[in-house]
Amino acid sequence: MGIVLNQSLKNTIITYIGFAIGGINTIYFYPVFLGATYYALANYILSSANVIMPLFAIGMQNTLVKFYSQYETNEERSRFLSFTVLFPLVIIIPMFFIGFYYFDEIVFFLSKKNSIVKEYIWLIPFIGICMAYFEIFYAWLRVHMYTVFGNFIKEVGLRLFSFFLIVSVYYDWITVEGFVYGTAFVYLLALLITMFYAFRIQKPVFQFTIPNNTKEVLIYTFYIILSGSVANLLLDGDKMILNQYMKIEYIAYYSVATYIALVISVPSRAMHQIVYPITARLMHENKHDEMNDLYKKTSINLQVVGGFVMLGIFVNINQLYELVPDEYKGGIPVVFMIGLSKYFDLILGNNNAIIFNTKYYRAVLFLGVFLVIMTIGLNMIFIPIYGIMGSAFATLLSITLYSVAKLLFVVKRLDLYPFTNQTLYSLVLTFVLFLAFYFWEFPFHPIISIILKSILVTSLYVYLNYRFIISTEINHVIDNLLKKIK
Repeated sequence: MGIVLNQSLKNTIITYIGFAIGGINTIYFYPVFLGATYYALANYILSSANVIMPLFAIGMQNTLVKFYSQYETNEERSRFLSFTVLFPLVIIIPMFFIGFYYFDEIVFFLSKKNSIVKEYIWLIPFIGICMAYFEIFYAWLRVHMYTVFGNFIKEVGLRLFSFFLIVSVYYDWITVEGFVYGTAFVYLLALLITMFYAFRIQKPVFQFTIPNNTKEVLIYTFYIILSGSVANLLLDGDKMILNQYMKIEYIAYYSVATYIALVISVPSRAMHQIVYPITARLMHENKHDEMNDLYKKTSINLQVVGGFVMLGIFVNINQLYELVPDEYKGGIPVVFMIGLSKYFDLILGNNNAIIFNTKYYRAVLFLGVFLVIMTIGLNMIFIPIYGIMGSAFATLLSITLYSVAKLLFVVKRLDLYPFTNQTLYSLVLTFVLFLAFYFWEFPFHPIISIILKSILVTSLYVYLNYRFIISTEINHVIDNLLKKIK
């Protein structure tokens, strides 16, 4: 866990810096300077691009990580890298012509409720392609164990450039419409920077050849497309459906709430970047005991860190929403529902990495497709009745069922189990602290109240976790920090 904890810690810090910048943008700058309409428009475009991104990438980002270590010579690795970069064009080019031919029909369908999206539809596939190739070149870096730079671009760089764009709107250097187009340029810039850095790590030798195990690669890729589509539809599909039933402004209200809740999943995103290739190696070498140990460690470490983040959000949520315009405050229940779903997914550790590196991944992926269909159906039922809370409930139910299914699959099929007694202790500790602090509010300005309550919660949470040794790895990190301070 040395390299895992080292790079995961760096990635976690980088990701939280990015989320802090994004949080300032989301909670204050976007609602105030863009207004609900254009903030919702930008969010709808990015969410739609993220949903179709797996189709453009054809799962190559995960395929690259899984198979790269299995090639023994530099020539084979070079051929495989070329394949992962060039093969997505087999899908992208035909989809481009299909989209061009049916463009009017697509525009009519997507803009029938909110006509404002009509002029910006073409940005969705453009950003989707940029996202797809960014993930491929990011995977290029990950297989060489260079995770920090790509994570910085993804988590900090994109949000920092968005911050510059919103400042430009404030000073009238660009219009709110220009912000939407500028967002597309930012994703292109992120792709180019990551691509050139990946080429610097390993100079490409592009060749129009296919790897020897092409059949195995393509079969795996097909299922990874399903996996990526399932994950992204569960993450962003609700915003696309909201656009079909409600005024676009409600996407802005929903997006603020979901962004706050998504902060809980940051530790998982950071650790996943370095754990995935290690998991692939252990599974390939059939090291069951080491894999089981890694599974338990990732689970409890993510639970401790993610539980701290969730606790901090939940006990401060009322004060936090005093900082946003009044029309956004109906999103508080959404934060709780989405936050709980992310927390449950978090404590499963490297569950996804394990599944995608076994011969059994097909069954779970088909189950995921079924759950996506169920999610869409639930959204279509609950959104007209309960609005954004109906969408949040549909997401909570779908993600929870999907997470339970994946957990049972790994336990039954692979005899790997992520939970220990410490899992229960952590749950009890987090719940008790929530009850102790949620109903207690300082009579000060919201920011001061958040700071004071966060200091108290942090002190108690860290002390109790350290005192009861919930995670030996985190205790070891604390011990090292104390030694350095002394």
